[in-house]
Amino acid sequence: MTRAYGSTPSTRSQRRINIDDYGAKASDGRDDTEAFEKAWDEACSTGGILVVPEEKIYHLKPITFSGPCLTNTAFRVYGTIKAWPKMSTYQNDRLHWIKFENVTNLRVDGGGTINGNGRKWWENSCKRNENLPCKPAPTAVTFYQCNNLRVTNLRFKNAQQMHIRFQKCNNVTASNLIVRAPGNSPNTDGIHVTETRNILISNSIIGTGDDCISIVSGSQNVRAIDVKCGPGHGISIGSLGAGDSKAQVSNVLVNRATFTGTTNGVRIKTWQGGSGYAKNVKFVNITMRNVTNPIIVDQNYCDQDKPCHEKDSAVKLSNIVYQNIRGTSASEVAIKFDCSKTVPCKGIYLQDVILTPEDHGGGGSSTIATCENVRYVHRGKFFPPCST
Repeated sequence: MTRAYGSTPSTRSQRRINIDDYGAKASDGRDDTEAFEKAWDEACSTGGILVVPEEKIYHLKPITFSGPCLTNTAFRVYGTIKAWPKMSTYQNDRLHWIKFENVTNLRVDGGGTINGNGRKWWENSCKRNENLPCKPAPTAVTFYQCNNLRVTNLRFKNAQQMHIRFQKCNNVTASNLIVRAPGNSPNTDGIHVTETRNILISNSIIGTGDDCISIVSGSQNVRAIDVKCGPGHGISIGSLGAGDSKAQVSNVLVNRATFTGTTNGVRIKTWQGGSGYAKNVKFVNITMRNVTNPIIVDQNYCDQDKPCHEKDSAVKLSNIVYQNIRGTSASEVAIKFDCSKTVPCKGIYLQDVILTPEDHGGGGSSTIATCENVRYVHRGKFFPPCST
């Protein structure tokens, strides 16, 4: 579905392209993929608005919406798009369900729902059943090489694996999103940012079985503002440096985030043996509510069956700010810096960080901070203080 349309804006109002007019039926057992392909072809070539009507559920097999398109093409979901239930449908590509590729000035919105129908995938995950082989599962919605992109006012639920993936995009706004999956659903990251620059994630509610937001290598100028996270694994930079790879992450801001009942709050995780950097990171104005690991830096991350051997090289972490972070920890260790012996964390700044025990009615509990191989300064209140 590759096109060579130009990007000259239309002088007339945008045409609305209703998928029902292209044969979509929105009925159980009916595959609407072909209708979506035809409607997208028309919307892309005319710079129109593809419309998914409200109060209807449309079923889709794996599909790619390719550009380039005429400028300001839009994909407006008022109703529900639901993934085709048979896993065998993904034999040719287990990594993607819906993919937008090489579309500039795309708008995706409408207030509707995109449902990954992921329960069968979760049941067949090695994270749920150790006797099963570990296989990839599809990301619900992937945006690949989409510049000047706006994804707003949508609900995402029950992804097969990740819910939303921004890959090799530039100038992205993702706002007013609700992303939901059960807390025990494996690998269901809310928003995954990779090789993407200049992205704003704001005014969103995310609760899944993995990271609410994950930021990995090749990403810079990433802002997450006014995000509510829980359940899930918090907001993570990483993992970085797996397989002795080189990582590059810079200029990340997390501001006015609230974490409720999550495994982690703000986390940086890197594998031993990697190289590169994560630098110029700010976590500010954050509330923790019953979070197991409110602040954690783990440079000995090891997410594999076999033990990870100690290595000399590591991703360099520097210029990281924790400011005005308050709330409660569900565990004794509220702050953990487990940094590399050979490449210590440098330029760590903490100001007005206060993390007290969650009161479960027993009383007498306290919190501690463990700080290994980290060079830090603190101003204002800092509790609990580093014990090492």
